Amino acid sequence: MPVKIKQKTLTAGRTHYRQLNEEIRELVNKGVTDFTIKQCTGQRYIATALEGDLSFDIYGVPGQDLGAFMRGPRIHIHNNAQDGVGNTMDDGRVIIDGIAGDVIGYAMRGGEIFIRGDVGYRVGIHMKAYLEHQPKIVIGGKAGDFLGEYMAGGIILLLGMFSDKPDAPVAGRNLGTGMHGGVIYVRGEMPEAQLGPGLSAQPADEEDFKIIESLVEDYAKELKLDSKDILSDNFVKIRPFSHRPYANLYVPC
Repeated sequence: MPVKIKQKTLTAGRTHYRQLNEEIRELVNKGVTDFTIKQCTGQRYIATALEGDLSFDIYGVPGQDLGAFMRGPRIHIHNNAQDGVGNTMDDGRVIIDGIAGDVIGYAMRGGEIFIRGDVGYRVGIHMKAYLEHQPKIVIGGKAGDFLGEYMAGGIILLLGMFSDKPDAPVAGRNLGTGMHGGVIYVRGEMPEAQLGPGLSAQPADEEDFKIIESLVEDYAKELKLDSKDILSDNFVKIRPFSHRPYANLYVPC
């Protein structure tokens, strides 16, 4: 019987994203589980809707919606990432060595996204917990406006440490606008003026710190960072006052 190849190296280069993704799917169907993708130049939808114990090492900058709808694969991007990473992701882990764009983790329902640097706008929008799944996003740098907008579940941990914007606030305007579930943890301080309406910010307690510590240890291990340094400051917990923040805007039936 022929020996099944488990590992495959692909060179993306100028390959059209459809061709690249078709090739990946064909290889998965043949039993390949570990991929190295070199010279990635903005190809979209890599690993979208893939399931199972698959691994991707990506060199270059992948395009939008990487890991969308995926359920299980592990993706390590050895560079920056564009918008929409982990769109409606169910499970798996994405590690990004650099910065990432907007709407990271849109409607994410499980798994983890670990980002070393800054992120753009509306990260974690519509993020939600699903059955036993608890999605998690850790941002090592700073975030743009509307972080955690309409968040319904899961955890966002914002560190503000590894940023190329030293003079910017840790997050932009209206953090957590419309948030009605889940929790956002911020390392250091979070000015009340930056919070969306209906949110409270208070020091993380002992139970919160256990959650933060576990998440930081995973994050630091993946990105080869010092977990003790990350955990050396205080953390703030941000949650909504109500799970129905806009209930009073609707006419009762």
